[in-house]
Amino acid sequence: MTGKVAAIDLGTNTARLQIATRNPYHQVLLKRIITRLGGGFTRETGLSPEAQERSLAALKEFAADMASHGVVRLRAVATSAVRDAKNGAEFCNRVLEETGIALEVIDGNEEAMLTLRGVASILDNKDDDLAVFDVGGGSTEYTLAAAQKPLFSRSLPIGVVRLTEGKAGAAEMEDKIRRELRKFASELAGEGLDERFSGATLVGTAGTATTLAAIDLGMTDYDYKKVNNHTLPLAKVEAMFERLLPLTPQQRLQVPGLEPGREDLIIAGILVVLTTMREFGFRTFKVSDSGLLEGLILGV
Repeated sequence: MTGKVAAIDLGTNTARLQIATRNPYHQVLLKRIITRLGGGFTRETGLSPEAQERSLAALKEFAADMASHGVVRLRAVATSAVRDAKNGAEFCNRVLEETGIALEVIDGNEEAMLTLRGVASILDNKDDDLAVFDVGGGSTEYTLAAAQKPLFSRSLPIGVVRLTEGKAGAAEMEDKIRRELRKFASELAGEGLDERFSGATLVGTAGTATTLAAIDLGMTDYDYKKVNNHTLPLAKVEAMFERLLPLTPQQRLQVPGLEPGREDLIIAGILVVLTTMREFGFRTFKVSDSGLLEGLILGV
């Protein structure tokens, strides 16, 4: 295929665009905007009007970027917030009318499979057994893979926006995460895969994982190449949690590596990481900047 291709990942917290050439593959543009689409979400009404406007503004910007770069093919997906929203279909219709972008709402299993494809594209041990977890705004996807092939996958309702807005504090969030992970562990055991999952390389992708790597590396300018394959031990993650928990959201913004827009969500994110590591006995986890968006672009 000649011309440029693009992928859009409209998540519960962040909207991301990648434009690339194919044959050979070369990234032309990578842009992300924190829109907090899941902010103010309710079961009764779904996506809030304010969150829809923020996300529409980002998608209009993406449409202009694609037009200026002459994109000939696009795959755009929406995840947890839109698939769970009562007004999700209505929102997708608005997006199409106002931006020309046709959003495809994908389920948790497809989200996990696409994420695995993106993660495997950069890992230095991609053919080993991998326990991949993608901490999103509305959900977290877990996938056990062998030789880049999925063996088992689940999407759990423990995303950082959902936890932060739905629970009173760290103790309540941790309790919710632990309960969901123990159900997941029971399912793994039922398939005879519990020991294989615990013995795999734990790989974290998306904003929480990359933020922890950036904080550990003291990054003032984010560099995805340094983040990819960066390994964090449990003790360092615990130390970051103890450091950040007592700070106000504004104080957290003074920590090098913490991206604006994540200052209130990072506690929920670290709790997902910590509880995952503790429940399954992982002593370290590896970070991948590549995930769902890269999995999408590789298949466009």
